[in-house]
Amino acid sequence: MAFGAQELRVLRRALALALHPTPASAEDVQDCLRLAESVDEAAREGARLRAFLLADLARYRAALPGTAAGYLVLLEEALSSGYRPDPDDLSALRALRGNPTAAALLDRCAALAEQDVRTRLAGCGTTPTVPASRTRLTALPGGLAALSASEEPVKKPAGNPAAEPRPQSPAKGPRPDRPIPTPGEVFPPKRKPAPPPANPPQQLAAG
Repeated sequence: MAFGAQELRVLRRALALALHPTPASAEDVQDCLRLAESVDEAAREGARLRAFLLADLARYRAALPGTAAGYLVLLEEALSSGYRPDPDDLSALRALRGNPTAAALLDRCAALAEQDVRTRLAGCGTTPTVPASRTRLTALPGGLAALSASEEPVKKPAGNPAAEPRPQSPAKGPRPDRPIPTPGEVFPPKRKPAPPPANPPQQLAAG
């Protein structure tokens, strides 16, 4: 990004105000605001141009090897603007290594890819630290002591023993002065039927 003479004057004045705060005039404030707007617009325009460049680079790479010349030019321009090559670029350059320009770009892209890998590994190699606890653990009221106390058998309150119901006494047996009946009295033997008479009286038939 290049600044003109007027923009450089405004930028120099803004830096002076930042280093040595003094009351700024309304004209200086307006100049700084216009410069900020111009810088933002240039940044947005640069982002749009970069997006177009990367889209063209992808199209030329997909049409290789017929577009080798255009692809190498676009790739070199993209690298100059801060583009980091991806695996597709490395594969395409290996296929075009017979071209001196492609061979030089391959060495440049391989060095950038290796640098990116080292950076990622260095970032992954840091040991994560566990933050210390901000509060100390405290025992909750009760705990095992309360649990043990709750498991103890519940004792009955001491009351008047006279008020407690007495167990029923077993049924009394027969009085000792009454004789115990014998089995013969309880179950008397059955009487045998009397035998018929030897000479039963004959009855005369009516004539």
